[in-house]
Amino acid sequence: MNSRQTKLEAFGRLLDIMDDLRAKCPWDKKQTMQSLRHLTIEETYELGDAILDNDLNEVKKELGDVLLHLVFYSKIGSETNDFDIADVCNEICEKLIHRHPHIYSDVVVKDEEEVKQNWEKLKLKEGKKSVLEGVPKSLPALVKASRIQDKVKGVGFDWEESHQVWDKVQEELAELQVEVDAGDQDKIEAEFGDVLFSMINYARFLKVNPEDALERTNKKFIKRFQYLESKADELGKPLMDMTLAEMDVFWEEAKRLPKK
Repeated sequence: MNSRQTKLEAFGRLLDIMDDLRAKCPWDKKQTMQSLRHLTIEETYELGDAILDNDLNEVKKELGDVLLHLVFYSKIGSETNDFDIADVCNEICEKLIHRHPHIYSDVVVKDEEEVKQNWEKLKLKEGKKSVLEGVPKSLPALVKASRIQDKVKGVGFDWEESHQVWDKVQEELAELQVEVDAGDQDKIEAEFGDVLFSMINYARFLKVNPEDALERTNKKFIKRFQYLESKADELGKPLMDMTLAEMDVFWEEAKRLPKK
């Protein structure tokens, strides 16, 4: 691995290149925080894909893309004299020191859960009125539900045993079925949301990341469906002209393919 000096020099090189691009490149000169926002979100998802695929070379590349965006925002901030990359680094350093008193002070913790609880308590002492203020409004709903549950757990609002959560899942499923039988679409949607929320909560007790689990299933489904499409193409028969029974033959074959 590289030395600390080499790492600092590499970061300095990136800062120099950012200065050049902002001064000389027509595209880079035009960018604002608002115009970069959707690109940053896209890069973050690409990093997430690389992590799920366990492609470390791709993780390295995508981390570079994300780092570029962080430097880009900091460069724009420096141009308006609001902040620069040093301010960004120092801000997070101070936050980390403050929120880790078990490392940088005399607080003693026994496990990871106490660390999380202290983290949420410290955030409230910093002036936040709700532990849920730190959950971004624009998060996808599934991720947001998971973060909400993590946050409230940090202040002790949680089930004690996993079987209690599973009982809640069963309760919500029963309530959903009542509304399905009644045919009230608005109530069906509400109860379906409750089922998803309780399942996400149960995933937490199983130590499963629901976003990762669902994406894993998405990838599995895509792989199998594309196998089905390829077999239909070999037969010269459009999928829409095949019966479900015919398609199911290839689907079962796809399920037996070696996992990559």
